[in-house]
Amino acid sequence: MKIAIAGATGFVGTRLVERLQAEGHEILVLARTPERAAKIFPAAAFGSVKIVPYTPLASGDWQAAIAGCDGVVNLAGEPISERWTTERKQRIVESRKVGTEKIVEAISQANPKPAVLVNSSAIGFYGVSETAEFDETSAPGNDFLAEVCKQWEAAAEKVKDAGVRLVILRTGIVLGNGGAIAKMIPPFKLFAGGPIGSGKQWFSWVHREDLVNLIIKALADASLSGTYNATAPNPVRMEEFCQTLGNAMHRPSWLPVPPIALEILLGDGAIVVLEGQKVLPKRTLETGFEFQYPQVRGAIDEVLSHS
Repeated sequence: MKIAIAGATGFVGTRLVERLQAEGHEILVLARTPERAAKIFPAAAFGSVKIVPYTPLASGDWQAAIAGCDGVVNLAGEPISERWTTERKQRIVESRKVGTEKIVEAISQANPKPAVLVNSSAIGFYGVSETAEFDETSAPGNDFLAEVCKQWEAAAEKVKDAGVRLVILRTGIVLGNGGAIAKMIPPFKLFAGGPIGSGKQWFSWVHREDLVNLIIKALADASLSGTYNATAPNPVRMEEFCQTLGNAMHRPSWLPVPPIALEILLGDGAIVVLEGQKVLPKRTLETGFEFQYPQVRGAIDEVLSHS
């Protein structure tokens, strides 16, 4: 296949490109900063990769590159785990809503058109709760992240007007070599690790390899369409996650990170880890998809083996 990817230089995107190349596919990397992309995907090692400069929030010549692709993967979006100033909140929304609109515009204009758009979303769609359980049929929440996800998904839905199959993946916290867990390992190494906040909040996670496998399945399997939760089938509470991480590292997990410390660092962005949601991949499992890392201990062991 020939696949165009926006957000290819991120934590998930880099691994997706590696996997697609290993499987013999041709990859177009839509890059805001082509020089950075060229360092991440050097031509000598990534012969199947072509880098296309693009402006995520504006129409342009880059859109013509979509024609002739078999599929498009949109992983692009402003990071959310930082302090939410008014300006950053606007960038969080625009990078997803407008960025997706421009991808959809490119697909709609393409001749021939790609067969499928695989578009990111997030489990923030459901809002936060310590008691509720969510699957793909659950209603959206009403906080800032839920509103972002609603606008993000609504922009992607328009691709169906062009007769293109759409798969939306509502992704949990991604575990892999780097990413969220990389920030948690150093305190544990120093015997200063522990649960973040109350520890009672749900932590719905997915291993990066499983997420990449799900994206590849969504590209290749024409029977998949609509929304799927990209979360492992066994979410845990933060307390259990940190205890499991401590056990795997042979370190205690008894020094909780007080909420105020995260709020000082991240402001409103702290909600991502201080409040969670229990999300189950009901539709995902119904497709026959098998998670390589269904349990958090196996996922943590794999991550630690590379850190």
